[in-house]
Amino acid sequence: YQEAANESDRCWAEAMIMRQLSPTTSSWTAESSLADYFENNQVMAIDDVDTREITLLLRELGAQRAVLSTECHDVDELLKIARGHASLDGIDLTSQVSCSKAYDWTEGLPDSVTWQASSVVDGAPKIVCYDFGIKRNILRNLVSAGFAPTVVPANTSAADVLALNPTGVFLSNGPGDPAAVTSAIAAVAELAQTELPIFGICLGHQILALALGGSTFKMKFGHHGANHPVIATDGKRIDISSQNHGFAVEPDSLAGTGLEVSHTNGNDGTVAGLQHSSKPIFSVQYHPEGAPGPHDPEHLFQQFMRNLQACLG
Repeated sequence: YQEAANESDRCWAEAMIMRQLSPTTSSWTAESSLADYFENNQVMAIDDVDTREITLLLRELGAQRAVLSTECHDVDELLKIARGHASLDGIDLTSQVSCSKAYDWTEGLPDSVTWQASSVVDGAPKIVCYDFGIKRNILRNLVSAGFAPTVVPANTSAADVLALNPTGVFLSNGPGDPAAVTSAIAAVAELAQTELPIFGICLGHQILALALGGSTFKMKFGHHGANHPVIATDGKRIDISSQNHGFAVEPDSLAGTGLEVSHTNGNDGTVAGLQHSSKPIFSVQYHPEGAPGPHDPEHLFQQFMRNLQACLG
């Protein structure tokens, strides 16, 4: 484990299930073992589990509730606890993971030669980034694409965003049911009425669709992992992407929203990207920043900059 690899200010996972916890570290950059990381962050972990069997169960039965305990060994009691765990449906988790106050981000991606982090350039256009659970590598990519990001809490109103006089708005990734993030949906609906360029990733993509009149649905088991093919609907490009979501945009709900499907998931055909027909607004259901994952879709950050430059003239 390496501190600089953290994508947030803490580990948000509550537990880790593994086939085998490696007793050694293989990366030359490692500062501690994975076991130490779990202990230091108070994350429960278990190994020697047949994770392939779990995968097969999830594939057939869909996402399941589960419980791990070091205190209770009564199977019936544990089943009761698991079955009583709340579903993600209707739960706004962004309030738990978002920042509490606005802040500026200045660190870019590391230089490929010196491996030193780049920084915001003089005169970089200011954008506001909604923090629904934002990953740091998204912010690094935005800086390296030429932006000066200001990050704001998930419940920030459109009026407060506009008061910052941004040249664009970014909607971040995050956990939970997008339909439950009602304050953000209302704010994005207002912001979409302006001429500001908007770019959404993952949860931000879903919130954008909801704000413009679309709908979302809970998937059977979601998309997770770093090798999902994404196909552009114009047939000009296929990117391999990192994905981690349990909800998706309903394509049949987009009529009249101004949004058009720009990308589909190559495995199941679900909506993987949206583009507005007349406004500089677009979004994707995957993670162009990787971390971890492939870098194929990093070009989307440059697309956001091109949209902004076109608006500025």
